[in-house]
Amino acid sequence: MHLPMLLRQAAATTVEPPSRRQFLKGAAGAGGALVLAAALPVPARAAEGAAARIMGPADPRPLAFVRIAPDNTVTVLVKHLDKGQGIMTGLTTIVAEELDADWGQMRGEFAPADSALYANHAFGIQGTGGSTAVTNSWDELRMAGAAARAMLVAAAAAQWGVPAAEITVAKGVVSHARSGKSAPFGALAEAASRQPVPAKVTLKDPATFTLIGNPSLHRLDHVSKTNGTAIFALDIRRPGQLTAVVARPPRFGGTVAGVDDKAARAVPGVVDILQIPTGVAVLARNSWAAMKGREALAVTWDESKAEKRGTEQMLADYRALARKPGAKAARKGDTAKAFAGVAKVLEAEYSFPFLAHAPMEPLNATVELTADGGAEFWAGSQFQGIEQPTVAAILGCKPEQVRINTVWAGGSFGRRATPTADYMAEAAHIAKAYAAKSGKAPIHVVWTREDDIKGGMYRPLFVHRFKAGLDKGGNLVAWEQTIVGQSFMAGTPFEAVMVKDGVDATAVEGASDMAYAVPNLAVDLHVVKSPVTTLWWRSVGHTHTAYAKEAFLDELAAAAGKDPVQFRLALLTGHPRLQGALRLAADKAGWDKPLPPGAKGETRARGVAVHESFGSFVAHVAEVTVRADGRIKVDRVVCAVDCGVAVNPDVIKAQIEGGTGWGIGHALRNAITLTDGLVDQANFDGYEPMRMSDMPAVEVHIVPSSERPTGVGEPGVPTAAPAVANAVLKATGKPLRDLPFSKAGIV
Repeated sequence: MHLPMLLRQAAATTVEPPSRRQFLKGAAGAGGALVLAAALPVPARAAEGAAARIMGPADPRPLAFVRIAPDNTVTVLVKHLDKGQGIMTGLTTIVAEELDADWGQMRGEFAPADSALYANHAFGIQGTGGSTAVTNSWDELRMAGAAARAMLVAAAAAQWGVPAAEITVAKGVVSHARSGKSAPFGALAEAASRQPVPAKVTLKDPATFTLIGNPSLHRLDHVSKTNGTAIFALDIRRPGQLTAVVARPPRFGGTVAGVDDKAARAVPGVVDILQIPTGVAVLARNSWAAMKGREALAVTWDESKAEKRGTEQMLADYRALARKPGAKAARKGDTAKAFAGVAKVLEAEYSFPFLAHAPMEPLNATVELTADGGAEFWAGSQFQGIEQPTVAAILGCKPEQVRINTVWAGGSFGRRATPTADYMAEAAHIAKAYAAKSGKAPIHVVWTREDDIKGGMYRPLFVHRFKAGLDKGGNLVAWEQTIVGQSFMAGTPFEAVMVKDGVDATAVEGASDMAYAVPNLAVDLHVVKSPVTTLWWRSVGHTHTAYAKEAFLDELAAAAGKDPVQFRLALLTGHPRLQGALRLAADKAGWDKPLPPGAKGETRARGVAVHESFGSFVAHVAEVTVRADGRIKVDRVVCAVDCGVAVNPDVIKAQIEGGTGWGIGHALRNAITLTDGLVDQANFDGYEPMRMSDMPAVEVHIVPSSERPTGVGEPGVPTAAPAVANAVLKATGKPLRDLPFSKAGIV
């Protein structure tokens, strides 16, 4: 089952719809503006394939709000976190289209934390992830815009004494041609706010869209992020604010056994030292003093339950497990019988390292305890629906007493969305402990880059073992795959629905539901346990399942003597959208045309990969040069994406370009490794980001579609690296089975 739907099931019982009183109370402070909740039912869309899996059932709760002010601005309250992926622009575009607004009058604002009003349909709570933002808001925001438009028209008709049917709306102006009267939205806002919300609205014909699909629409955040006025969590400064950093165990699973803080307290600027569940917090007047105070701490750690293995030992343990049957994740046909009659058998093993998220803005949050026993937060909050109740439990207050001000986040890639609300919980513990000892003060908890990279919440370490069989015609007839890795759902509130019969759905997605028509298939999973903390990472399970599947498929195509594109197309019967993306990428890349020759001693080749994730269909074709010394250069990447209706083509292209760089960059040389349980990397010197010199030219082609929009934040990642690996296989005959590529000495 798809991750977002599982999250929804896990949380659905904890969310109650808002009462009419709650909604009216929220609208009362609008100050003469039209504040509209999309209180219209979201149309039921039963069994719509991947889109239905992401959307879940219809949800009639009033989730999306539109505010039209007397100054003629239209503000969309965005319930998701924009961490650079363009959600603020995308969701605002949907409203503006149905409203017939002028793009220049549109604004976006982060909605307050309130799962009753702003739950993500895919999760059942307020939160961002799984590339769900546009697809789960598509219907409700279209209806919100259409309803607001209808109310403006009704107000104008009443004021002007003309039939509503004769009124038109275009670019933020309401007009009646016969009388010559017109008014901007702002002039009608107060009167429109007194109109009843229509029980039914008519949505625009997509053929008439002027904003949705417009490639020249500028992003709402481009000016503020360019001139430095955009506010990120690291920018927050409150009166009397203290900065806190935390000394955490050097080995995963360690705990505090004792603390000598005398030297730390002597550091100028240090205010207090507090022990909290995750370690020892140092509070100071500024971040420098806090970090110097932490350096001066003498902490004794209890490591009796800590992870003390190194990466190589862990890999050896995983590989041993991969040779044994695991929990059944998928079964089709009879693989044992099929292998008895095949003409050729191939076996392979792939390994994937721990990977850090390492967003450019490290984790941080500011907390200020309030007079009513609650708290106010400022953070790049991604999982408000988890953070509110988690913090409330720590402080002993009600969730609604925890106010979260969501601000811009400098990246996340999954790190800010944790089932334990780890960094927000840490802030709450520090504020509570300090208040009990010294009184209330705003506290800014900051993770340094080293804290983040050494601190875990990694993409898990994985091993995949394959066995596949080809018949005499080179057709793939049998496929066995065993996956070994940690479950980041185990031990969380989501375990009951995320892990079934020993199978964590996030570890096998993209493998257990593989699109290729293999008549006999078996996928097994071994869930291993370790104190090393792990978490979803941009594109979750697809980060490793797509690579393993697509790289091994090219090995099979080579063994069958077949063209990799044609080999895939033949196996994708019944999947026209995957076939369409694959054909478009191959055509735009000139797959059937020879590459220009390289310099003397160089070999050039193309590689391909295609995959579905998060309801979107993506294919990559990579062009690689293998130099005379055996090192590689990725020259060009062509990508095709089918994500349904393209709401913001420019944002889509940017996300696919970024996902391509993210996937290739990590495959080149990134790995988190352990020696005796200690993390070897600490900053970007050891965990290198992709460099400009590594980045290939990227072309993105969007498949025209009338299907409902699906996500693009993550689907650009899974196929980027295997396309490169397959190009290297074509050029050298050597498969890249152990990531990163630097292990093979080619980068």
